[in-house]
Amino acid sequence: MRENETAIEEQGTGTVAAPSEEAVREALKSVVDPELGINIVDLGLVYEVDVGEGGDVDIRYTLTTMGCPIGPLIEDQMRAFLAPVPGIGEVRPEMVLRPAWSPEMMSEEAKAALGMF
Repeated sequence: MRENETAIEEQGTGTVAAPSEEAVREALKSVVDPELGINIVDLGLVYEVDVGEGGDVDIRYTLTTMGCPIGPLIEDQMRAFLAPVPGIGEVRPEMVLRPAWSPEMMSEEAKAALGMF
């Protein structure tokens, strides 16, 4: 396996180790906010990723506005894009409202894509 792959096979056991937080965040970059067209990681919507030893992943995230109806869609996409990551177990997204999201939480790339300088 290549050095930068998301999981490693334990020698001789055939089991795959849990992915890193970085690998999970990278996979979550495939989840795009349908209104803004930018991924939820660069938008700053993913607050916390916790990967357990068995590969179960707890994700605390928020939405750009309270009452936004896309929460279930975002959660379905999280599960779909994380499913093929080696070592992933159960994916447990949790939407939180605090702290409230603000544009300052976006990456520089997201700000540039939206014309915010």
